[in-house]
Amino acid sequence: MTEQAWDQKDLERNPHAAEDKPSRVRRMFEAIAPAYDLNNRLHSFWRDQAWRKKAVRLAKIGPEDDVLDVACGTGDLTEALAKAGPKSIVGLDYTPGMLEIAKDKLRKRRNELDISYIEGDATRLECDDESKDVITIAFGIRNVGEPDRAFAEFFRVLRPKGRLIVLEFSEPTFAPARWGSRLWTHHIMPRTATLISGDSSGAYRYLPRSVDTFLDAQSLADAMTRAGFSGVQTKSLDFGICALHLGVKT
Repeated sequence: MTEQAWDQKDLERNPHAAEDKPSRVRRMFEAIAPAYDLNNRLHSFWRDQAWRKKAVRLAKIGPEDDVLDVACGTGDLTEALAKAGPKSIVGLDYTPGMLEIAKDKLRKRRNELDISYIEGDATRLECDDESKDVITIAFGIRNVGEPDRAFAEFFRVLRPKGRLIVLEFSEPTFAPARWGSRLWTHHIMPRTATLISGDSSGAYRYLPRSVDTFLDAQSLADAMTRAGFSGVQTKSLDFGICALHLGVKT
């Protein structure tokens, strides 16, 4: 049985304040990795793939772009970015189990996409200064131990005019959408996703709580601006269930 990462007392507090948050997050994602893609599809009603495609379009990948997909997980966004035809693309994740699934998916494609997958920490990127043209992170920034430090790293690694794309969950502002979203994410999804995955780590109780206690869309955009990104744009998706953010290094 998987070691529990989050218990009820942890989640009654702010999980982002846990000193050992990174190790808990890694343990959690190791536990749910085998059923991660299935749960994403089912519990987003297949919208997760559409959101990622919007992120790719916003990134405006060119043939000379070097791309880094941070918190790449099982590689869904990384593969979508690779199909856009960049010069190079690297998928980086903190959890070995997620990377193994990403690599296995790539092997099943008979390596038709040129992707490099590496293990790494968003707050300590092993990349040279100004070595990337695009950095993306989808549904991952709230799982990072120190988001401000990660944004500083993204700024360091991007070249001038480089783009940062952040896709993250948010709270719908339209009341009926907010009520429906909370019913689904706080009461139905934790039960069904836990059943499907056989999870005992507390992952699917942590996930909605991590959205509740994280930065809202405007605060996330403000954090990008503080890190040095210019003209930060935010686009709400599906009544505000999630939001896309674009910042440029000038």
